[in-house]
Amino acid sequence: MSDDAGLDLLALERFFIDHVPGFRDRLTARLLEGGRSNLTYRLTDGHSTWVLRRPPLGGLTPSAHDMYREYRVVSALADTDVPVARAVAYADDDVLGVPFSVVRYVDGPVLRSQEQLHTLPAADIRRCAFGLVDVLARLHTVDPAHVGLGDFGRPEGYLRRQVRRWNDQWQRVRTRQLDDVDALHARLADTCPAEAGAAIVHGDFRIDNAILDPDDIGVVRALVDWEMATVGDPLADLGLHLVYADPVFEPVLAGSAASTSPRLPSTDELAQRYAETTGRDLSGLAFYVALGYFKIAVIAEGIHARYTAGLTRGSGFDTVGDAVPPLVANGLRALATNS
Repeated sequence: MSDDAGLDLLALERFFIDHVPGFRDRLTARLLEGGRSNLTYRLTDGHSTWVLRRPPLGGLTPSAHDMYREYRVVSALADTDVPVARAVAYADDDVLGVPFSVVRYVDGPVLRSQEQLHTLPAADIRRCAFGLVDVLARLHTVDPAHVGLGDFGRPEGYLRRQVRRWNDQWQRVRTRQLDDVDALHARLADTCPAEAGAAIVHGDFRIDNAILDPDDIGVVRALVDWEMATVGDPLADLGLHLVYADPVFEPVLAGSAASTSPRLPSTDELAQRYAETTGRDLSGLAFYVALGYFKIAVIAEGIHARYTAGLTRGSGFDTVGDAVPPLVANGLRALATNS
């Protein structure tokens, strides 16, 4: 995929002239590696640098690519102690044909692979992991109403809506019959608890969605990829974060994901750190872990569906579909251990 595929640089330059302070000259673009969801570009005019996010070139789950949702939450968190990139501009579909958001570029390493993580000393790896959990805890202490996000979501009934939403997404993107998916959905629906609280939820919290400080790897400079954010049950974020530590997740990122490294603290240690920092009761955590497995399995199937339809660009997509059955199986296993 070329660096400017999905962009109209001339249209963007006209938009930047009117909406982006400090823009001086012609834009050049570079497609950034990262997640399998929205497309992310680094834009520069030779003087300043920005990051533009837009939906993928083709997709079957449009609600998972909500550009305005991402832009709104990043704007709201700008003056909190949750690290985010500075929001710059947002456009609907009248410039590129799809919505997009623009934020300031934040420099720093992003640890995507075990190879990158393992260049660090063991003590730094642990500081990095616990630093991420501490940022998650800080996010969950932000009062949504205080930062203008009081209407950003509906906390009551959040968990049941999540179970229903991801089952609906499965029905939309499924490429095959997998009985275990139906079984996991049924178990989640039958055992769904009342919400443990209400907070701003990132929705995809993992190590490679954090830009780190190059001088102190234990410090997060910016959390990114907020398109699934809402106001809901904060333990859903924690459960998903722990799911990303499972090696069966690796095919979704087409390699040895940093989050699955055995050199990271155990999921029990990470959960304990979160509990100590927030004071939250984690006795029902197994449900949230199972919900995380269900969510990632459906996302992986959506990626697989776009790949089989010829709508993806780049390499590594051919193995993503293989991750779905073991993800679902581990979700059922998580619920079984709590029964």
